[in-house]
Amino acid sequence: MHEDNYSRITEVWLTGIEHLQNTKIFLFIFFLLIYLLIVTGNLLIISAITSEHSLHSPMYVFLCNLSLSEVAFTTNLIPNFLHVLWEDGAAIYLSNCLLQFYLCGSLGATECFLFASMSYDRYLAICKPLHYTSMMTFAFCWELALFSWVCAFTSMSITFIMVTQLQFCGPKIVDHFFCDFAPILKLSCSSTDAVEIETFIYTGSVITFSFFFVIGTYVCIIITILKIPSSTGRWKTFSTCSSHLAAVCTYYGTLFSVYVVPTHNFSSTFKKTLSLIYTVVTPMFNPIIYSLRNQTIKTGVQKCLRRCLMNLSKSRI
Repeated sequence: MHEDNYSRITEVWLTGIEHLQNTKIFLFIFFLLIYLLIVTGNLLIISAITSEHSLHSPMYVFLCNLSLSEVAFTTNLIPNFLHVLWEDGAAIYLSNCLLQFYLCGSLGATECFLFASMSYDRYLAICKPLHYTSMMTFAFCWELALFSWVCAFTSMSITFIMVTQLQFCGPKIVDHFFCDFAPILKLSCSSTDAVEIETFIYTGSVITFSFFFVIGTYVCIIITILKIPSSTGRWKTFSTCSSHLAAVCTYYGTLFSVYVVPTHNFSSTFKKTLSLIYTVVTPMFNPIIYSLRNQTIKTGVQKCLRRCLMNLSKSRI
Protein backbone atom coordinates (compact mmCIF):
# COMPACT_ATOMS: atom_id res chain seq x y z
CA MET A 1 0.00 0.00 0.00
CA HIS A 2 2.88 2.37 0.79
CA GLU A 3 4.36 1.65 -2.62
CA ASP A 4 1.09 2.64 -4.35
CA ASN A 5 0.70 5.78 -2.29
CA TYR A 6 4.31 6.76 -2.78
CA SER A 7 4.08 6.36 -6.56
CA ARG A 8 1.16 8.79 -6.65
CA ILE A 9 2.88 11.52 -4.64
CA THR A 10 4.54 13.48 -7.42
CA GLU A 11 3.57 16.96 -6.25
CA VAL A 12 2.62 18.73 -3.03
CA TRP A 13 0.58 21.80 -2.16
CA LEU A 14 2.21 24.81 -0.47
CA THR A 15 -0.42 26.64 1.58
CA GLY A 16 1.58 29.87 1.90
CA ILE A 17 0.37 32.51 4.35
CA GLU A 18 -3.38 32.16 4.71
CA HIS A 19 -6.21 34.65 5.30
CA LEU A 20 -4.56 37.54 3.45
CA GLN A 21 -7.32 38.35 0.96
CA ASN A 22 -7.48 42.04 1.90
CA THR A 23 -3.72 42.61 1.89
CA LYS A 24 -2.53 40.13 -0.76
CA ILE A 25 -1.77 42.67 -3.48
CA PHE A 26 0.03 44.99 -1.06
CA LEU A 27 2.13 42.13 0.36
CA PHE A 28 2.92 40.82 -3.12
CA ILE A 29 4.23 44.22 -4.24
CA PHE A 30 6.03 44.70 -0.91
CA PHE A 31 7.89 41.37 -1.06
CA LEU A 32 8.59 41.79 -4.78
CA LEU A 33 10.25 45.16 -4.10
CA ILE A 34 12.24 43.64 -1.24
CA TYR A 35 13.43 40.84 -3.51
CA LEU A 36 14.47 43.30 -6.23
CA LEU A 37 16.24 45.40 -3.58
CA ILE A 38 18.12 42.37 -2.23
CA VAL A 39 19.22 41.15 -5.66
CA THR A 40 20.12 44.59 -7.02
CA GLY A 41 22.01 45.64 -3.89
CA ASN A 42 24.01 42.43 -3.68
CA LEU A 43 24.79 42.33 -7.42
CA LEU A 44 26.07 45.92 -7.20
CA ILE A 45 28.29 44.93 -4.28
CA ILE A 46 29.62 41.90 -6.19
CA SER A 47 30.27 44.02 -9.30
CA ALA A 48 32.01 46.73 -7.29
CA ILE A 49 34.25 44.29 -5.42
CA THR A 50 35.23 42.31 -8.52
CA SER A 51 35.87 45.38 -10.70
CA GLU A 52 37.62 47.69 -8.21
CA HIS A 53 41.24 46.75 -7.50
CA SER A 54 41.16 48.69 -4.21
CA LEU A 55 38.52 46.23 -2.93
CA HIS A 56 40.60 43.13 -3.59
CA SER A 57 41.28 42.36 0.07
CA PRO A 58 40.18 39.52 2.39
CA MET A 59 37.35 41.47 4.05
CA TYR A 60 35.74 42.26 0.70
CA VAL A 61 36.24 38.71 -0.59
CA PHE A 62 34.08 37.50 2.30
CA LEU A 63 31.51 40.25 1.62
CA CYS A 64 31.42 39.25 -2.05
CA ASN A 65 30.78 35.61 -1.13
CA LEU A 66 28.10 36.64 1.39
CA SER A 67 26.36 38.73 -1.27
CA LEU A 68 26.49 35.82 -3.72
CA SER A 69 24.98 33.46 -1.14
CA GLU A 70 22.24 36.02 -0.34
CA VAL A 71 21.28 36.29 -4.02
CA ALA A 72 21.17 32.50 -4.38
CA PHE A 73 19.30 32.02 -1.08
CA THR A 74 16.57 34.56 -1.80
CA THR A 75 16.22 33.52 -5.47
CA ASN A 76 15.67 29.95 -4.32
CA LEU A 77 12.79 31.03 -2.06
CA ILE A 78 11.17 34.39 -2.80
CA PRO A 79 10.02 34.00 -6.46
CA ASN A 80 8.18 30.79 -5.58
CA PHE A 81 6.88 32.42 -2.39
CA LEU A 82 5.46 35.28 -4.50
CA HIS A 83 3.74 32.74 -6.75
CA VAL A 84 2.26 30.94 -3.73
CA LEU A 85 1.18 34.26 -2.20
CA TRP A 86 -0.53 35.45 -5.39
CA GLU A 87 -2.34 32.16 -6.03
CA ASP A 88 -3.34 31.63 -2.36
CA GLY A 89 -1.35 28.41 -2.40
CA ALA A 90 0.30 26.52 -5.24
CA ALA A 91 1.34 23.05 -6.31
CA ILE A 92 5.01 22.13 -6.65
CA TYR A 93 6.60 18.90 -7.84
CA LEU A 94 7.93 16.83 -4.95
CA SER A 95 11.36 16.67 -6.61
CA ASN A 96 11.46 20.48 -6.89
CA CYS A 97 10.28 20.76 -3.30
CA LEU A 98 13.13 18.55 -2.08
CA LEU A 99 15.63 20.48 -4.21
CA GLN A 100 14.43 23.77 -2.72
CA PHE A 101 14.85 22.29 0.76
CA TYR A 102 18.41 21.15 -0.06
CA LEU A 103 19.45 24.52 -1.49
CA CYS A 104 17.87 26.39 1.40
CA GLY A 105 19.73 24.30 3.97
CA SER A 106 23.03 24.40 2.08
CA LEU A 107 22.97 28.15 1.46
CA GLY A 108 21.86 28.82 5.04
CA ALA A 109 24.81 26.79 6.35
CA THR A 110 27.12 28.60 3.91
CA GLU A 111 26.08 31.93 5.41
CA CYS A 112 26.73 30.62 8.93
CA PHE A 113 30.28 29.62 7.96
CA LEU A 114 30.81 32.93 6.13
CA PHE A 115 29.67 34.89 9.20
CA ALA A 116 32.21 32.95 11.26
CA SER A 117 34.96 33.62 8.70
CA MET A 118 34.11 37.32 8.54
CA SER A 119 34.16 37.66 12.32
CA TYR A 120 37.58 35.95 12.42
CA ASP A 121 38.83 38.37 9.76
CA ARG A 122 37.63 41.36 11.82
CA TYR A 123 39.13 39.83 14.97
CA LEU A 124 42.57 39.62 13.33
CA ALA A 125 42.27 43.12 11.85
CA ILE A 126 41.31 44.78 15.16
CA CYS A 127 42.87 42.57 17.83
CA LYS A 128 45.99 41.38 15.96
CA PRO A 129 46.73 44.21 13.50
CA LEU A 130 50.48 43.54 13.35
CA HIS A 131 49.90 39.91 12.37
CA TYR A 132 46.88 40.48 10.11
CA THR A 133 48.63 40.51 6.74
CA SER A 134 50.67 37.42 7.56
CA MET A 135 47.77 35.43 9.05
CA MET A 136 44.92 36.48 6.75
CA THR A 137 46.59 36.11 3.38
CA PHE A 138 44.61 36.38 0.16
CA ALA A 139 45.05 32.64 -0.44
CA PHE A 140 43.90 31.72 3.10
CA CYS A 141 40.92 34.04 2.73
CA TRP A 142 39.80 32.23 -0.43
CA GLU A 143 40.37 28.87 1.26
CA LEU A 144 38.02 29.90 4.09
CA ALA A 145 35.41 31.13 1.60
CA LEU A 146 35.66 27.94 -0.46
CA PHE A 147 35.49 25.83 2.71
CA SER A 148 32.25 27.60 3.68
CA TRP A 149 30.59 26.60 0.39
CA VAL A 150 31.98 23.07 0.08
CA CYS A 151 31.45 22.10 3.72
CA ALA A 152 27.88 23.42 3.76
CA PHE A 153 26.76 21.72 0.54
CA THR A 154 28.58 18.46 1.33
CA SER A 155 27.28 18.11 4.88
CA MET A 156 23.73 19.05 3.83
CA SER A 157 23.89 16.27 1.22
CA ILE A 158 23.72 13.70 4.03
CA THR A 159 20.41 15.12 5.27
CA PHE A 160 19.12 15.44 1.71
CA ILE A 161 19.91 11.79 0.88
CA MET A 162 18.23 10.59 4.08
CA VAL A 163 15.11 12.65 3.32
CA THR A 164 14.88 11.30 -0.24
CA GLN A 165 14.92 7.75 1.15
CA LEU A 166 11.65 8.37 3.00
CA GLN A 167 8.37 7.09 1.59
CA PHE A 168 6.01 10.00 0.93
CA CYS A 169 2.38 8.96 0.97
CA GLY A 170 0.67 12.14 2.08
CA PRO A 171 -1.12 14.18 3.03
CA LYS A 172 0.10 16.34 0.18
CA ILE A 173 -0.28 19.58 2.13
CA VAL A 174 2.88 21.50 3.12
CA ASP A 175 1.73 24.10 5.63
CA HIS A 176 4.39 26.67 4.77
CA PHE A 177 5.39 29.14 2.05
CA PHE A 178 8.46 27.07 1.11
CA CYS A 179 9.64 23.49 1.47
CA ASP A 180 11.15 23.44 4.94
CA PHE A 181 12.34 20.40 6.88
CA ALA A 182 9.53 19.89 9.41
CA PRO A 183 6.61 20.26 6.94
CA ILE A 184 8.31 17.85 4.51
CA LEU A 185 8.62 15.18 7.21
CA LYS A 186 4.85 15.32 7.76
CA LEU A 187 4.42 13.94 4.23
CA SER A 188 6.27 10.75 5.13
CA CYS A 189 4.54 7.50 6.04
CA SER A 190 7.84 5.86 7.02
CA SER A 191 9.85 6.41 10.19
CA THR A 192 11.60 9.79 10.37
CA ASP A 193 13.46 9.21 13.65
CA ALA A 194 16.90 8.72 12.07
CA VAL A 195 16.74 11.78 9.83
CA GLU A 196 15.34 13.92 12.67
CA ILE A 197 18.23 12.95 14.95
CA GLU A 198 20.80 13.51 12.19
CA THR A 199 19.31 16.89 11.28
CA PHE A 200 19.14 18.03 14.90
CA ILE A 201 22.82 17.16 15.37
CA TYR A 202 23.79 18.77 12.05
CA THR A 203 21.83 22.01 12.40
CA GLY A 204 22.61 22.27 16.10
CA SER A 205 26.32 21.88 15.44
CA VAL A 206 26.49 24.31 12.52
CA ILE A 207 24.32 27.00 14.10
CA THR A 208 25.68 26.67 17.65
CA PHE A 209 29.37 26.45 16.70
CA SER A 210 29.31 29.34 14.25
CA PHE A 211 27.16 31.51 16.55
CA PHE A 212 29.37 31.11 19.62
CA PHE A 213 32.49 31.52 17.49
CA VAL A 214 31.11 34.83 16.18
CA ILE A 215 30.09 35.96 19.67
CA GLY A 216 33.52 35.00 21.07
CA THR A 217 35.40 36.97 18.42
CA TYR A 218 33.18 40.02 18.89
CA VAL A 219 33.68 39.92 22.67
CA CYS A 220 37.44 40.09 22.03
CA ILE A 221 36.88 42.88 19.49
CA ILE A 222 34.77 44.93 21.93
CA ILE A 223 37.39 44.53 24.67
CA THR A 224 40.05 45.77 22.25
CA ILE A 225 37.85 48.68 21.12
CA LEU A 226 37.42 49.85 24.71
CA LYS A 227 41.21 50.19 24.92
CA ILE A 228 41.38 52.60 21.96
CA PRO A 229 42.49 56.00 23.35
CA SER A 230 40.70 58.10 20.72
CA SER A 231 36.99 58.45 21.51
CA THR A 232 36.24 59.17 17.83
CA GLY A 233 38.03 56.05 16.62
CA ARG A 234 36.50 54.01 19.42
CA TRP A 235 32.96 55.14 18.59
CA LYS A 236 33.37 54.59 14.83
CA THR A 237 34.69 51.05 15.28
CA PHE A 238 32.14 50.22 17.96
CA SER A 239 29.27 51.51 15.79
CA THR A 240 30.32 49.26 12.90
CA CYS A 241 30.80 46.18 15.09
CA SER A 242 27.54 46.68 17.00
CA SER A 243 25.52 46.83 13.75
CA HIS A 244 27.25 43.66 12.53
CA LEU A 245 26.52 41.95 15.84
CA ALA A 246 22.86 43.02 15.77
CA ALA A 247 22.44 41.52 12.29
CA VAL A 248 24.14 38.28 13.33
CA CYS A 249 22.06 37.94 16.51
CA THR A 250 18.81 38.52 14.58
CA TYR A 251 19.76 35.90 11.99
CA TYR A 252 20.93 33.30 14.49
CA GLY A 253 18.07 34.03 16.88
CA THR A 254 15.50 33.05 14.26
CA LEU A 255 17.56 30.00 13.20
CA PHE A 256 17.72 28.79 16.81
CA SER A 257 13.97 29.33 17.23
CA VAL A 258 13.07 27.43 14.05
CA TYR A 259 15.64 24.62 13.88
CA VAL A 260 17.11 24.02 17.34
CA VAL A 261 14.46 24.90 19.95
CA PRO A 262 11.41 22.53 19.94
CA THR A 263 8.56 24.33 18.16
CA HIS A 264 5.68 21.90 18.76
CA ASN A 265 3.80 24.48 20.83
CA PHE A 266 4.32 27.30 18.31
CA SER A 267 1.43 28.19 16.01
CA SER A 268 1.84 27.76 12.27
CA THR A 269 1.57 31.53 11.75
CA PHE A 270 4.30 32.22 14.31
CA LYS A 271 6.64 29.70 12.66
CA LYS A 272 6.06 31.30 9.26
CA THR A 273 6.74 34.74 10.72
CA LEU A 274 10.06 33.54 12.15
CA SER A 275 10.93 32.05 8.77
CA LEU A 276 10.14 35.35 7.05
CA ILE A 277 12.69 37.10 9.27
CA TYR A 278 15.68 35.00 8.19
CA THR A 279 14.54 34.40 4.60
CA VAL A 280 13.47 37.95 3.71
CA VAL A 281 14.16 40.57 6.39
CA THR A 282 17.77 39.67 7.27
CA PRO A 283 18.91 39.38 3.62
CA MET A 284 17.37 42.82 3.00
CA PHE A 285 19.44 44.51 5.70
CA ASN A 286 22.72 42.60 5.26
CA PRO A 287 23.91 44.60 2.21
CA ILE A 288 23.23 47.85 4.08
CA ILE A 289 24.82 46.77 7.36
CA TYR A 290 27.86 44.97 5.99
CA SER A 291 28.63 46.92 2.85
CA LEU A 292 26.73 50.07 1.99
CA ARG A 293 27.65 51.75 5.31
CA ASN A 294 31.27 51.26 4.24
CA GLN A 295 32.58 54.34 2.41
CA THR A 296 34.99 52.29 0.29
CA ILE A 297 32.18 50.01 -0.86
CA LYS A 298 29.89 52.98 -1.54
CA THR A 299 32.57 54.59 -3.70
CA GLY A 300 33.03 51.32 -5.60
CA VAL A 301 29.27 50.96 -6.13
CA GLN A 302 29.02 54.55 -7.38
CA LYS A 303 31.84 53.93 -9.88
CA CYS A 304 30.14 50.72 -10.99
CA LEU A 305 26.83 52.55 -11.51
CA ARG A 306 28.55 55.32 -13.48
CA ARG A 307 30.19 52.75 -15.76
CA CYS A 308 26.83 51.03 -16.31
CA LEU A 309 25.14 54.34 -17.16
CA MET A 310 27.97 55.31 -19.52
CA ASN A 311 27.80 51.94 -21.30
CA LEU A 312 24.02 52.27 -21.52
CA SER A 313 24.24 55.77 -23.01
CA LYS A 314 26.90 54.61 -25.52
CA SER A 315 24.72 51.70 -26.63
CA ARG A 316 21.88 54.13 -27.43
CA ILE A 317 24.07 56.33 -29.61
